[in-house]
Amino acid sequence: MRIRGTIGALPVDLTVEMDEDDWARLGMQWGTQPANVDAQPAAASKPPPNRNDAVWDIAQELLRKAGHLSGPELLGQLEGLAGSTAAGKRLMVRMRHSANVRVESHGDAPEYFWVES
Repeated sequence: MRIRGTIGALPVDLTVEMDEDDWARLGMQWGTQPANVDAQPAAASKPPPNRNDAVWDIAQELLRKAGHLSGPELLGQLEGLAGSTAAGKRLMVRMRHSANVRVESHGDAPEYFWVES
């Protein structure tokens, strides 16, 4: 699903990817069920491995092995890993909110530290 438009003067171009389980859960929120969904609850079936999860696992391993990286250095590596600047930035946001990552301000750039949980 692609959503394009503006918010005030800012252009918006958003892509939302949903698999069959996502559509089924959305349908349940609306009180409907798509015709091609089995009668079993979505939670009973294990979702297939997601490429984003694999990239996330590699990104975490990268920081874990390094111990700590500066924000620009980490972003550069995540961009290469994810394939684009936008995807690299999404991984950085996810890193910032991870329980295994501590972010400290050091001058102009934050420093990302791996913390074992």
